[in-house]
Amino acid sequence: MLHSIDITAESQNCWDDSSNNMCQWVYGWTDQNASAAETADWLVAKPLAILGLLVLGWFLRLVLRRLIDRITNQAAEGTVPGVLQRGKAGALIANAENNSVAIQRREQRARSMGSLLKSISTTVLVVIIGFMAISQLGYDIAPLIASAGIIGVALGFGAQSLVKDYLAGIFMILEDQYGVGDVVDLGEESNGTVEAVGLRVTRVRDVNGTVWYARNGEILRVGNKSQNWAQAVLDIPVSYDADLAQVRDVLGEIAHEMWEAADYRDLIIEEPSVWGVERLDRDAVIVRVVLKTAPMEQWNIAREIRERVIERFDDLGIAIPSTAGFSANRDGPGSDLRREP
Repeated sequence: MLHSIDITAESQNCWDDSSNNMCQWVYGWTDQNASAAETADWLVAKPLAILGLLVLGWFLRLVLRRLIDRITNQAAEGTVPGVLQRGKAGALIANAENNSVAIQRREQRARSMGSLLKSISTTVLVVIIGFMAISQLGYDIAPLIASAGIIGVALGFGAQSLVKDYLAGIFMILEDQYGVGDVVDLGEESNGTVEAVGLRVTRVRDVNGTVWYARNGEILRVGNKSQNWAQAVLDIPVSYDADLAQVRDVLGEIAHEMWEAADYRDLIIEEPSVWGVERLDRDAVIVRVVLKTAPMEQWNIAREIRERVIERFDDLGIAIPSTAGFSANRDGPGSDLRREP
């Protein structure tokens, strides 16, 4: 029994390790002096190996941080999609993306993602270099790796909703699905203006002033009503006795006047169009008018259109059924504004 223990201990000596050149050289140079070889191994070989690992880790961290900075700087610049680069819409979007608010938003998003990626990469490098350094000291790291795996599985099961929220928040910020100031539809009651965006929760204030906190992991869909451009869709009710050709001409004239007006020239980005009869209600014929607008301006333009339509219809004697009402963009701010009987 003692003989077997001596053999095991002897097989674990540093001079038996073919990769430990320092220990083997000192062991041979000192005529197989075990104490000198062990001392050289602990005072010279192992510190140098650990120092080499630290230098390697520092170099890899520097390379990763440079790479992350390059990626985030490119993301902060921002470009207009190729399909939208032509025409007035592309120019408007480009101007919107080059204003101070949009630039600041892109830079903040890029900095947030860059900081997160740097933290993750640094943590991974520290763990790997730490395990390698422990291995250089002669300890078996297999139990440590197994323990880390068990802890990871336990945390994964115990905090899976939290991890889900953070992962969803990371991809949401990375893809720029929405930002502070955007008007969004997050499903159910979470509709309104975004006030804060975090990795775990998003804060939204609705038109009634109620603040909603939505966990990012529970957001299954996002409707952003203020990205790039918007559209004002108005359904105008007229009497069944009205001349529909005249109604279409009048609505087209009103929309074209707004298109050419100096106050709205930069807010309406395409020639308005009258789509015609949208549906037949019990008391009215619904005629649809559509205007492509700048972000967040669709509701103000819809209100102005309604006022002009009422005035022009009154002048021309075109009847609006008293039981019908105007509607426009019912899913956004001001969508509950209807003409009551």
